Amino acid sequence: MSLQDIKFGVSTWLWTSPFSTETVSLFPKIKEMGYEVVEIPVEDPALLDVEKVKQALAENGLRPVICGAFGPSRDLTHEDPAYHQTSFDYIEACLDICVALGAGFLAGPMYSAVGKARLVSPEQKKAEWERAVTNLRKVCQMAEDRGLKIALEPLNRFESDLVNTAEDVMRLVRDIDHPAANVLLDGFHMNIEEPDIERAIRLAGDKLIHLQVSENYRGTPGTGQTRWDAYRRGLEAINYKGAVSIESFTPEVKELAGAVCIWRPLVPSQDDFAREGLQFLRQWAEGAAPAGREAREKATAETK
Repeated sequence: MSLQDIKFGVSTWLWTSPFSTETVSLFPKIKEMGYEVVEIPVEDPALLDVEKVKQALAENGLRPVICGAFGPSRDLTHEDPAYHQTSFDYIEACLDICVALGAGFLAGPMYSAVGKARLVSPEQKKAEWERAVTNLRKVCQMAEDRGLKIALEPLNRFESDLVNTAEDVMRLVRDIDHPAANVLLDGFHMNIEEPDIERAIRLAGDKLIHLQVSENYRGTPGTGQTRWDAYRRGLEAINYKGAVSIESFTPEVKELAGAVCIWRPLVPSQDDFAREGLQFLRQWAEGAAPAGREAREKATAETK
């Protein structure tokens, strides 16, 4: 059995940050490599000329996925409502970009600021959870008004104390109780937090509308300890038809590298990362790749 309907994507964070209109110069290379989807991380909406980005997408036959970036000032759980308004303004701009570029959803850990990881009292955690639910319900309405959805992403314990697992994010979705609330799962975070990858994917079920992958150390898919067989079983069980995108980062952009704690190059070439990662994922989707590092070695041997 194969995952025939899956489309493969890659984040421009693999090469650069922040995304701007000039970043579309990556699109021909991404298309030439064989990708059908490009993840566009919108750190600053003002850096995008949406008409030029839309034209570049069309010229290269790429479908966009729009991801949000939630720094300290974008925090829907903050006790100061001014932070909520800053978040709403940013999210609204991202949703408008989704509409302009033909993306169906906005993805990311938009419930709180990334890096907000503390041991707090149960009372404070409950209050912050309720703020997230209330504010995300408003975000969902903003999305629905535009014919869009949102995809909420759990983060590992070092980046969030609020939503770490598929179980957490599904509880959040249930509490929001709005049809626009959906889920993004990221394999890097799952490899830290989930005892059972297959179960996590099954738990997300039809709410899972996007999947990001890399290796357990954020390297090229197929070169590490990831249980790709568990991913296959989970995605097949829920009849997943969304995109699978490689998300990793370049150490060449110091601010980005510092944010994700990449202190050394993970690969000799970011282009090879994208090219070889896609090669592995195609074999995996067809059921031809075994789990773990041996899959990468097999894929490399077959191209020689």
